[in-house]
Amino acid sequence: MADPTPAPPRGALRAAVARIDAATPKERDRAVDALRALAILGVVLGHWLVTALVADGTGLHAASPLQDMPWLAPVSWAFQTLAVFFLVGGHVATRGYASARARGETYGRWLTARLSRLFRPVLAVLTLWTVTAALLLLTGADYPTVHTLVKLALSPMWFLLVFAALTAATPLLTRLHPLWPLVVVLHVDLLRFGLGAPSWLGWVNLAAGWLVPYTLGAAWTRGELDRRRAGWLLLTGGTAATAALVAWAGYPASMVGVPGASMSNLNPPTLAAVTFGLAQCGLALLLRERLRRAMRRPVAWAAVALVNLSAMTIFLWHQTALMATTATGLLAGRLPGLHTLPDGLDWVAARLVWLPVFALVLACCWATFRSCEHGGVRRGTRVVRAHSPRRRGTTAGARHV
Repeated sequence: MADPTPAPPRGALRAAVARIDAATPKERDRAVDALRALAILGVVLGHWLVTALVADGTGLHAASPLQDMPWLAPVSWAFQTLAVFFLVGGHVATRGYASARARGETYGRWLTARLSRLFRPVLAVLTLWTVTAALLLLTGADYPTVHTLVKLALSPMWFLLVFAALTAATPLLTRLHPLWPLVVVLHVDLLRFGLGAPSWLGWVNLAAGWLVPYTLGAAWTRGELDRRRAGWLLLTGGTAATAALVAWAGYPASMVGVPGASMSNLNPPTLAAVTFGLAQCGLALLLRERLRRAMRRPVAWAAVALVNLSAMTIFLWHQTALMATTATGLLAGRLPGLHTLPDGLDWVAARLVWLPVFALVLACCWATFRSCEHGGVRRGTRVVRAHSPRRRGTTAGARHV
């Protein structure tokens, strides 16, 4: 007689992991998904570590530990991983467009499919924060506080707009050499910082700066970055150039913006941010083989697949998780690492303790809003576009964003 008791949770989890692994096409380059997952999680952890909301008695204002502790700049080197995301994005978009053309799919249909996956979860974030901001103002909340919260919550949107624009231009960028946008960034910075050109000129780098890793991704698709020499050249050259720019050209050491600083490497991107991104891309390319080996483990692959499946949900809601925790914590008073000024190691230690709480709140946001990203597609029927244009498969565990 069969045992009527249900399978233990560990057994069910192991079975789910095995199904994800078995359903993934064998020709899929899992290192690409691993790099995307690392880039997304790097941005999330970076924001959680360098973003502080300080309670000053009348409301909340934004601050950064990098302002009072500039020696923490290496934190931004580890977690400012946007260049890797653009590298992977350029690689996947270029390959996907070539595959779409081979299938006879029109440019408009291909672009609509890609942008819908990118922007589908945005509406939920905008709706929630529109309602939240209105309720806060109606109940007498301080306007600067509401402005700070909304700005932080919606700040990830700039990335999506730039990424969408580059995605739309993919057919024109498939053969563009990364050196050309790099030269544009170099000349813009030379005009701004060397010849006194107006500061607004720097916004040209918003497109040109991220074009560099995006077109590197296209070069990867063409097979031009397959040799390890290319990775080493990018890593060593980018590192040396960034060190020189910081040491002798006056660029900030932090690769993220610091409140009150006269210059930011990220807003808009500077030459130092771009050369730093080149070093990151080189390191990513050098790690591909190790990541492929690591992704052969079903548990590791299932974790990466889960992050990729909800990449935009995680990205869009991680700041909301931080702010929800901060606002709720005010009910218990002014808590260290959450509402206090980030000006010492005690704040750093306290903030590290809060990271699991942020992750738990983000998990709740993910559980609530992940269906917005999937567009109502049932589990087990999501399309996987393999990195090889020759084959397509289906899996519940992963898809490209």
